Amino acid sequence: MGKQGVAHIFSSYNNIIITLTDQTGAETITKCSGGMVVKAQKDQGSPYAAMKAAERVADSAKEKGFDMVIVKVRAPGGNKESSPGPGAQAAIRALARAGMRIGRIEDVTPTPHDGTKKKGGRRGRRV
Repeated sequence: MGKQGVAHIFSSYNNIIITLTDQTGAETITKCSGGMVVKAQKDQGSPYAAMKAAERVADSAKEKGFDMVIVKVRAPGGNKESSPGPGAQAAIRALARAGMRIGRIEDVTPTPHDGTKKKGGRRGRRV
């Protein structure tokens, strides 16, 4: 039985960032983002990039003796998008496939209690 860590998955439509920390969240063990694994900028938030990033994180974590993770998924939140991007599910699946034991999965997207105004003006974004 190895050590247990926390995988913080920040997933927006433009990027994905996976950070593995210890259980307190104070110590970062390893991290990887979509931009670190794919060349094209448009692919940063894709499920493929998420998969590759998760594999990299899992490899590095195993080297350091971590074999179990608690997953915390986060969307941009606040006054922005409140649902995680397309990479979140792919990242969790890739972590599991890479041999990490997944304890629990929670959503930690910040919710505004009537915070600031959304961007786009009175009539929204006109396309």
